[in-house]
Amino acid sequence: MSELILLGDEAVARGAIDAGLSAAFAYPGTPSTEIYQAIEDYAKKHGHHVRGMWSTNEKVALEEGVGVSYAGRRAMVSMKHVGLNVAADPFMNVAVSGAHGGLVVVVADDPGMHSSQNEQDSRFFADFAMVPCFEPADQQQCYDMTREAFEVSETHQVPVLLRLVTRLAHSRSRVKLAAQRAQNVAHFVDDPRRFILLPGNARKAYASLIDKQTALQAYGESSAINPLTLRGDKCPGILVSGLAWNYLQEALGTGLEQYNLLRIGFYPLPIKKIRQLLDASSEVFVVEEGYPFIERYVSALGLMTERPIRGKLTGHLPRMGELSQDDIKRCFGLPINPSLKIAGLEDVLVGRPPSLCDKCPHTDSYLAINEVIAEFNPDARVMGDIGCYTLGAMGPLQGIHSCLCMGASIGMAIGVVHAGISPALCVIGDGTFTHSGMTALLDAARDNTNIKVFILDNSIIAMTGGQPTAATDEEVVDLVAGLGVPRAHIRIVVPSPHKKQHTTETIREELAYSGLSVIIARRACVTYAKEVKLQKENRANKHTIEVVSV
Repeated sequence: MSELILLGDEAVARGAIDAGLSAAFAYPGTPSTEIYQAIEDYAKKHGHHVRGMWSTNEKVALEEGVGVSYAGRRAMVSMKHVGLNVAADPFMNVAVSGAHGGLVVVVADDPGMHSSQNEQDSRFFADFAMVPCFEPADQQQCYDMTREAFEVSETHQVPVLLRLVTRLAHSRSRVKLAAQRAQNVAHFVDDPRRFILLPGNARKAYASLIDKQTALQAYGESSAINPLTLRGDKCPGILVSGLAWNYLQEALGTGLEQYNLLRIGFYPLPIKKIRQLLDASSEVFVVEEGYPFIERYVSALGLMTERPIRGKLTGHLPRMGELSQDDIKRCFGLPINPSLKIAGLEDVLVGRPPSLCDKCPHTDSYLAINEVIAEFNPDARVMGDIGCYTLGAMGPLQGIHSCLCMGASIGMAIGVVHAGISPALCVIGDGTFTHSGMTALLDAARDNTNIKVFILDNSIIAMTGGQPTAATDEEVVDLVAGLGVPRAHIRIVVPSPHKKQHTTETIREELAYSGLSVIIARRACVTYAKEVKLQKENRANKHTIEVVSV
């Protein structure tokens, strides 16, 4: 089919496949999850040879992608914005070493924090690493820019960041497809020294990255992705990027014809075009989704006053959350249509907070933990982590008292003990444990720190749609033992109402022990029971899968 209706995530996936993708790696995280899932589904359905997997975490995923690029083939790595923090080490360094086969890192930001801890803007990471960044405005650009990103990566031998946002990743539109390109033939990079970042090599590679900036800057100046339209001298101007272009069109309509306009879809910023816009405009509005990234550059943090700049830094647009048509109308002094209001509606419609699924094993885990804590120390705190079990923080359970980032629960519990409060308790899921909890447990095992770690093993990554975990069941036990936890204090419980007495007795016994304990609460997710069964079968036969491995 030459046209399809696709999510933004799916358009990126199909763009990568049609660009000659050889391998894809990802860690699930809203709003990026569907990118790898779409690649996997396409490969299985059409017998298309693309290798890949759900990786242990984002850092590993990027390193796997770098390995594919080193071998001359095209790789895509996808993650959500906070995942780029996890992958920052290889991301910053592969910018220096450069790419060989095309390497595209897709990061889906989450303005408004629909399912995230912050509103982080990944354009800053691209700028920090001095690598090019594409920012599509619609699903067609998601497809086209993905294909172009691979070209830029191989032409300039740099990794490329493709930035999405939630509203684009999870909305659908018609996408016109182009001819599929052939995959590269595997061939090692000619000079491996640029991937050996010893100081002597790294200095040369870094100098090369700096030299590439001139060509990348010229690409942005000449690219049709950054179109400049000058309608008249001293008209007001608008500088808009990515998805914000859609909001702007809807808010201003034909009124856009009264403005000089520069659209940004590729970074580094086209300085010459921005200079032309400023020279031709009486004032400039900067409209962008996320942080005031462009506005800070253009306004020099408000120190430049030759042209009035209106945007997030000046309070004309909100600093927090997603943009809306009404936000833009307010910024441009346009009237806002009143929203529909029904008298008494607020009295009968009450917002419902998210909650754990009915019969969820995590509920039974928290009930048992809470019961023992009430006996042991009602003021005790349980360090929490990221997963669907984070919803245990809500009433009536209120089972955890922190949630910072992936894997932080164990490290924070260690810190609580070092602060003088012992024992400390923490909760982590099986997926998050293998993502970034194992290293902290290694610290606890080395010191035999008096913490009680509850690993809630539901055999799947449920929060993001049922992706496979890296380890479950006895694999988790072996991992914990391999990290140095004595098997006598690795306890298995089944979180269910009829086994609650055994669970609470086990917790009491381990609280009485002055040292490291790991209690594994093992029961499969009720929502994804069929998927758990299928994934365990796939795990047993993992070497027989020919297309994208799961």
